[in-house]
Amino acid sequence: MKAIRQFFENQRRHFEGNGPLAPLEPFYEAMERVFFGTGQVTGQAPHARDSLTVQRYMMLVIVMLLPCLFFGMYNVGLQSFKAAGHPLDFWPMMVFGAKIVLPLVIISYLFGFGWEIVFSAIRKHPISEGVFVTAMLFPLTLPPTTPWWQAALGISFGVVLGKEVFGGTGRNFLNPALTGRAFLYFAYPIQMSGDAVWTAVYNHGAQAVDAVTAATPLALATTAPASQTVEQTLAAAGYDFSTLFLGFYPDSIGASSALLCLIGAVVLMIIGVASYRIILGDIIGVLALGYVLNLFAGEGSAPYLGMNPFYHLIIGGTAFGIAFMTTDPVSAPDTHAARWIYGFFIGALTVLIRVFNPAFPEGIMLAILFMNVFAPLLDHLVIRLRIRKRIPNI
Repeated sequence: MKAIRQFFENQRRHFEGNGPLAPLEPFYEAMERVFFGTGQVTGQAPHARDSLTVQRYMMLVIVMLLPCLFFGMYNVGLQSFKAAGHPLDFWPMMVFGAKIVLPLVIISYLFGFGWEIVFSAIRKHPISEGVFVTAMLFPLTLPPTTPWWQAALGISFGVVLGKEVFGGTGRNFLNPALTGRAFLYFAYPIQMSGDAVWTAVYNHGAQAVDAVTAATPLALATTAPASQTVEQTLAAAGYDFSTLFLGFYPDSIGASSALLCLIGAVVLMIIGVASYRIILGDIIGVLALGYVLNLFAGEGSAPYLGMNPFYHLIIGGTAFGIAFMTTDPVSAPDTHAARWIYGFFIGALTVLIRVFNPAFPEGIMLAILFMNVFAPLLDHLVIRLRIRKRIPNI
């Protein structure tokens, strides 16, 4: 670490004062904080100290996202090799998936970080570590066939219009990664939805990525015949419960494995990064609405009405959204009661959107953004109720 410290000390003169790279000082400080944290201290009391700084908070989330990233590389290769009929050898599939996934991740970081540097230089304030998480979350929600230019456009939209126009990290009320994903979903629906975007065939030596048509579990669930349950239809297509839970099916790059999302959610709750009230509220909302809709299932009804509610938790990125998106500390409520309500309605809306509007099968994305808007109102109502319960002074 001494060598790294010496390197940063040698470069400091270029970024401070009248140095030739002074406009990039926020970038220098962000890189230094990755290794050593901030050197700023409060000048006078009170001195609040906590081992969980914003920097460590964001880095812990990224660490828990890495298994989803590596699994996404493997799963992209697996689905492509299965579609092409190639032998399912681990390393060739992993390398193949990495060639598709890593460029999207790099583009997301380049453009996300680039916009953060621009706004930090204009406002003359340090770069927020939040962009590290946003730039990692965004590509994991994309189909593997997403064109590179659309990935650049989506992360730019999410960072600029989902966060920076409101004043940067801490002042935005929408999740930036989901804002960018929603923009691509509505602006380029052909490249973001349907059966032909979830399995990629990479053209070696070219930037283009071709797609192979493969029905997703969400698509099959909406078209289940009346003679079968949704679970039977999925199992007949090779999507039994264990396959869906483990994530071996065509889906967004890093959102298919409910197992890895569950592990990530548990770890983040234990170390105090994620709110257990929001996560449990999400799960209760999904299961409660799922069971209520089961009561209305009958002959001729929509297939989704009779689906086992636990299937809603393991398909379509629900687990990924619950573990890593709903718990965003900036766009989620701050009060305990509001967090329960916030989580419950995200889970309930996810099921309602899927069942009654199959055109938007990824209901968790719209449900989170919808409740992001109402998070400040929930906090306001909870605080008002608490104030009313106080004993008046007069």
